[in-house]
Parts: sequence; C-alpha cells; structure tokens
Amino acid sequence: MNHSFSVAPIVEESTAANPIDAQQHLFVKQLAVLILEMLLALPLGFSLARLNIGGIVWIFGGIAAGTIVLQICRIFWQYYPKPNRIARKAGMALVGLTVGASSSHSDLASVASGIPIFILLTIFLLLCGICIGYIYSRLSQTNLLTAMLATVPGGVGIMAAIAADYNKNVTLVALVQALRVTSVVFLIPLIARTTFSSSWNQQAISMQSNLLNFEPSQLGLLLLALGVTALVVYLAIFLKIPAGDFFGALVIGVAFNPVLNLVPIASGLHFTAPPLINLVGQMLLGITIGEYWGDKPSFNAKTIGYAVMSVAMTLIAGAIAAMLAMQLTSWDWLTCLLVTAPGGSAEMILVALVLNHNVEVVTAGHLVRLIAINSSLPIWLFLFRRLESQS
Repeated sequence: MNHSFSVAPIVEESTAANPIDAQQHLFVKQLAVLILEMLLALPLGFSLARLNIGGIVWIFGGIAAGTIVLQICRIFWQYYPKPNRIARKAGMALVGLTVGASSSHSDLASVASGIPIFILLTIFLLLCGICIGYIYSRLSQTNLLTAMLATVPGGVGIMAAIAADYNKNVTLVALVQALRVTSVVFLIPLIARTTFSSSWNQQAISMQSNLLNFEPSQLGLLLLALGVTALVVYLAIFLKIPAGDFFGALVIGVAFNPVLNLVPIASGLHFTAPPLINLVGQMLLGITIGEYWGDKPSFNAKTIGYAVMSVAMTLIAGAIAAMLAMQLTSWDWLTCLLVTAPGGSAEMILVALVLNHNVEVVTAGHLVRLIAINSSLPIWLFLFRRLESQS
C-alpha cells in the first residue's frame, strides 16, 4: 500500500511461487521487528521513568525504539517494513481496557449530558482542519485531497491508507500526520506536568513497582479479560465499527467487574488492570508513531517547513477549541485542553488517567471525535474529491 515498502526481487518471485510461505515469512519478519522494538523500548522507558519525567514515558521510549529499529532495517538489512498497524490496534485495545477498568466505578451519567458539547467541538475541529488543509494545499502546491488527508486529525494509519487507496502522496500524508501526533504527545503532557507535577511524579514512580499481580485469581481474571477483549475487538473491527479497537476494549473494561459480580462463584472477586497492561499499551502506541518517522524518506526543507506550519495551525485550532469549551462548560482549562487536543486520542486519555483528572470527560470527548471522524469519512472523502476536481 505504501510505496516506501519494497522487497527484493527474490521475495517477489517466492510470493508468486508460494504465496502462503511468503506471507508466513513476512509475518516472521514483522514479528521479529516488533520484538526488537519492544526490547529496545523497555530499557528506554525505564531510563526515562527514573528521571521522573511522567507516567507516559513509555510512549516516548516506544517512539525512539520504533524510529531506531526501522532505520536499522532500512540501512543495514535493506528491509523496508511498513508501520505495524496491528501493533497500533493492540496498543489501543490495551489502553482502552486499562481506562475502562479504571472508570468502572465512576459516574458516567453526568458525562452523557456533555455529548452535544463534544459533537460541537468535533465539528469545529473538523471545519478548522478543512480550512487548514485548503491553506496548506495552496501554499505548498499540493493537490487538495492529499492536503486534506494530511491535515484532518484522523490518525496516521487511517489517513495514510486512504491516501494509498486513492494513489496520493502517502509519505507526505504520513509525515504531516506523524508530526501532528508527535507534537501533541510531547507538548500536552509537558504542559500538564508543569501544572500537576506532584501527581505526575507519583504516578511515574508507582508504575515501576508491582507491574503485575501474581495472585492466581488476578492472573486468571487478567487472562479472561484479555481473551474477551481480543474477541470483542476482533468483532468490532470485522463489523467496521468506528474506533472499534479502542471502543470495544473500553466497554469490556467498564463492564467486566459488574458482569463478574453477577456470577455467584466469582461474586467476591474484583479485577484491577495491572500497570503492565498500561505499560505495554503505551509502548505499542509509541512504537507505531516512531515507525512512521523511521519509514520517512528524506524531505527538503521547504516541504518540512510547510508541514510544520500546518501542524502549528492545527495546534492553534485546538487551543481555540479549548477556550471555546471553557466558555460552554464548567471544566477547568486542562480538561478542556485534553478534550480538544487534535489527535493522539489514546495518548491524551492516558495523560488524564496518569493525573486522575476527569478521565471520563476526556475519554468521552475523544470517543465522540473518533466515532464522528471514522463514521463520516466517506462523506469527507466525497467532498474532498469534489473540491479537488473543481479546483
């Protein structure tokens, strides 16, 4: 799908001769790359955690690991793997399960009343994305559909895949999207840390101890929760439910303990998602972001400059949306900032979880946006193509 992914002619011949063996060989290679990235992300994450940078340091370790390993593959092995979208889905599912389990005893009824606000903010951000995409297209002399796919906050993998389907500039779309997500992942936690430094550091320290509860009952519940989550996420993706990987896992996390208490033999048990699940989920999210950086060919300074400009405008639009949310709601400024941050939905929810700061509100806001963007993609694509043909 991505033109940066290429294999040697020998591999292509083996694919034609025996497609099953070639697919298995490719799967083994992708798995080996992922294992190398995880092994590198672990020491990087622990090193950053010792600096008390914050509870989502594992994302940063994953970003570095994904970038380094893919560059090693390209330079030393002449192997050009695509960014692993399955790893991204797995990371989203693990984060969703963690957030859901942490929110199971919260009052979610009050969040439902804010859905009209979430929808309004989503529409505002999408309209801003269209305007930014149009400006970016005119200034950079990029075709309109490519510019729109690059600037609308809809996820690196999804937008890059759509660009490939329509034979557009996949690498440019992935560059702008990856730059936006990386900027949000770095800047918003930095702002949060300066405001809630004590809570941030305490959470970072606690994640280094008791990563997994080895009690047989908790291990059994963990395996059961992971199995049910995998099944539900698979069904959600198969049925093409918008944001199914994250939303399905979130539902399981919220409903797991209440359903468990209905079973007489398990009425006294309570499942708590261990920090290890959060840690692995963060690393997988970070690795997929880093892979998009490691997958990038060289761009000239002008292209990068226009990309930075579009990302800066997107961040400004998010800040304006946060100010709008403050006027329409009683949320504090950090909650508004986390809700309206343009992209990196799972990462922003993790920041709220680390700080124990209005997790339900932030989760609901980003879920509404994910569902709205994914559900309305056919409409947006139709409008973008019409605008492109008219221009």
